Amino acid sequence: MRSLKGDTLDPKGLVAEAYKIDGITPAECRSIFLDWALNLQGDSKEALTVLLNRHGNDDHPMTQVMREGLTASERPRRRGGWRSRERP
Repeated sequence: MRSLKGDTLDPKGLVAEAYKIDGITPAECRSIFLDWALNLQGDSKEALTVLLNRHGNDDHPMTQVMREGLTASERPRRRGGWRSRERP
């Protein structure tokens, strides 16, 4: 079994390998993405932007998963608070 080597943005080379797999499904890409995200050291938004520029093939399911991850990585805004739950 060969060892996957990557760089600081793709430490295990998972994203690069996903693009080499013929017939990979979106579900498999999400699983790879989760493993990648758990092993990433640093800013995921920056890393995703670079990886999309490096690998982004519009027809590939990994591209769609990474784009979704880029959108989801934006910080959610807090809405409400204790005052909004207070009864009149």
